[in-house]
Amino acid sequence: METEETSPFRVASTVRALRFALRRDAENGGDAERADSGERSANERDKLWFKESSAKNLRNRDFLAPNTVLATLYAHGQVPPAVLSRILTLRGNGVLPVAGCEVTAEGLRVSVDHCAAFRGVLCGMAAYLRPAAQRQGCVLINCPALHAKQAPPSPDSLTLGQLRTILIADHIGALLRRQGYSVSFCPGLPEESDIINYLRTLGIDWPAVSVSWTNEDREEKIRNILENCTYREREKERGKRGSKGEEMERGDGGMTDEVRINLKRVMEEVELHGYDPSLGTCTVQREALCHLAQLDRAIEDFPVSMATVLHVTSCQDEFRQQQTAMLWRAAGTTATQRLVICGPVKTPGCQMSSAQYLQLRRAQMKDASEMKYGDQVEGQTWEDIIRVMTCATVRFELLSTVHTSPVTLDVQREGVVSTKGPRGGVFVMYNCARLHTLFSSYEKGVEQGLYPEVPAGTELDFSALKEEGEWLLLFNYLIPFSELLDQSAQALELEGGGARVNLRTEQVCRFLVSLSKDFSSYYNRVHVLGEPLPHLFNQMFCRLLLLKALRELYHNALDSLNLPPIPQL
Repeated sequence: METEETSPFRVASTVRALRFALRRDAENGGDAERADSGERSANERDKLWFKESSAKNLRNRDFLAPNTVLATLYAHGQVPPAVLSRILTLRGNGVLPVAGCEVTAEGLRVSVDHCAAFRGVLCGMAAYLRPAAQRQGCVLINCPALHAKQAPPSPDSLTLGQLRTILIADHIGALLRRQGYSVSFCPGLPEESDIINYLRTLGIDWPAVSVSWTNEDREEKIRNILENCTYREREKERGKRGSKGEEMERGDGGMTDEVRINLKRVMEEVELHGYDPSLGTCTVQREALCHLAQLDRAIEDFPVSMATVLHVTSCQDEFRQQQTAMLWRAAGTTATQRLVICGPVKTPGCQMSSAQYLQLRRAQMKDASEMKYGDQVEGQTWEDIIRVMTCATVRFELLSTVHTSPVTLDVQREGVVSTKGPRGGVFVMYNCARLHTLFSSYEKGVEQGLYPEVPAGTELDFSALKEEGEWLLLFNYLIPFSELLDQSAQALELEGGGARVNLRTEQVCRFLVSLSKDFSSYYNRVHVLGEPLPHLFNQMFCRLLLLKALRELYHNALDSLNLPPIPQL
């Protein structure tokens, strides 16, 4: 058998191979000087090829090098025959098989061998459901919204903005674990508390500690370290003007003997970039010590050289969290610290707590189910379905927007959560359930003797997959999914040492919504389970294998959101 499992097809690998094939003559030929001159040409060369994604363009090409790009590489934009020949014979790990290439009015277009691609992917699907690379390292995900002030937060005191940070933290943890990281969460919450039970309702398995657990010894130890550290501001410096940070820290909860830390000096001496220059000095409060002690305890077993701490916090609390990060550095931690900043959640015309929001969405989900299924909506099975669908609605509403941007929610009580149309989480779960129904129908047909079992993919003729929606599902979703899973780790590794990091936490939700639109369009057009006639079986089996792969993709993507698939909706 071919090497599908060891060398799965990758869009990035194919684009790199195409780029090399196109640039080689230009860089070695007479026009190389013009192609290499200036920043503009360099940027253009990095964007030589575009992967097509729309159904319209995929009818006649899969990759395109536009004429504007060709003109920067070759005299008069004329592509040498040797380049075309080289593209047609591209080989290499992860490179999609090329069926043809030609110069057109739009540029140089390349078509993939669809039949070979279907065979390669559907006969080695496991490689497309996991990240392309496995990494090593330890990540501590810290959620300041859950740190106790006077007492742990409750569902009624938790704001929607804070709930968003918790859901983002949970999703980041699931994504990074997939990529090989050891992931822990901070802080620990009192077991069986209202907030722990609320998070479990949302599918979040947050770490719990005993109600009697205390961290006072560690708090005292950190206070002593800060009292004696080189960054402490001494009495002779007290006359200097306080900073914005110090003003924020004053108030209730102060300690008898003030300890003031010069955070600006911490930033300068350890060369930390991207922090607010107005951090200045701050007075260490009991609340900050509790926070630092939780962090210190959570990371004590991590190998420092491999540890990264992600503080997932709201934009309103970013300044305070930067203070906490610098205090922790002053106290001696050397772990890499990055901030994931989340925009606010707006509910025009209404103020609503997290508990009220969840109750509203659950009531709307139950109303929508009763409108569709009537008296059938009762019993534990339906309770579980409504709970999962409510979680899906909440997660997609709060995670589908870039995490740095604000989210605006419609929380009018007379609204209803529709089970039809492209409406986020409900629409995604509905289409996932359609696949469950399809395979249940097929299995019943097998039991009744209507259909045989699906043979091994190597025995099928994938040229039967001619419908444009079939190639779109493979090329836009099944092949790129593995590379999508890699993005959060790549951001951690490649974005440098600035304070902030953008982990593109919206990508999985948007991917699933887009997939569901294209799958729904295909499924509404194509009758997968055809007449039980032998001459129709090959096409039916190819389609079943494609949709089985799609079902596995749904399940894997939903798992990163801690959402289980449901059998019906």
